[in-house]
Amino acid sequence: MEVTATLIKDLRERTGAGMSDCKKALVEVGGDMDKAIDYLRTKGLAKAAKKAGREATEGSVVSYIHGGGRIGVLVEINCETDFVARNEDFQAFSKEVALQIAAMNPQFVNKDEVSADVIERERTVLLAKAKESGKPDQVIQKMVDGQISKWLKEICLLDQSFVKDPDKTIEQVQQALVAKIGENIKIRRFVRFELGEGLEKKKGDFAAEVAAQAGLTPPTPAS
Repeated sequence: MEVTATLIKDLRERTGAGMSDCKKALVEVGGDMDKAIDYLRTKGLAKAAKKAGREATEGSVVSYIHGGGRIGVLVEINCETDFVARNEDFQAFSKEVALQIAAMNPQFVNKDEVSADVIERERTVLLAKAKESGKPDQVIQKMVDGQISKWLKEICLLDQSFVKDPDKTIEQVQQALVAKIGENIKIRRFVRFELGEGLEKKKGDFAAEVAAQAGLTPPTPAS
């Protein structure tokens, strides 16, 4: 496939990478957009890793209140300097992350925070359900492994699909900002409160509601 200026521009808009990097990625993979995104993601993560050891003690705590007080979110996002903390792109990212948490209700920032006990408990439940299918144990194990992988992506913020662009994960959006700003940026912690949480009551589809309020198309629920 010919690598055109339009393809390069589209890849740049989707990844936040530089024009030359986008052109190189497309050439490397023969013009395949998805493969080029994966290529840049790998390179982007490598660049971010060099910054990951640098201290990020500045930043901001951002709040988001939805539906007149039905859902509330506080999220702390760190950067290296107070100057970047006041940057419009950093502030916009922080607000989008707060909206993401309100809409998609993640339980952890990343997979490293999920304890082995939590994973094993989920695996036990999924294994019991899978055995009801009557399929061979080898097939069942593969099924459960796939379900665990999907479940982790649903409960970990960085692995979730970005509500404003489902083709990207929150981590990809974060890495694009790191590449653009040139500072280490980390989502450190968050807390999400939902009115009546833990009480017996009928709950609406808050993900769709939050997305609708923001003028977005809510992601299709997993089957």
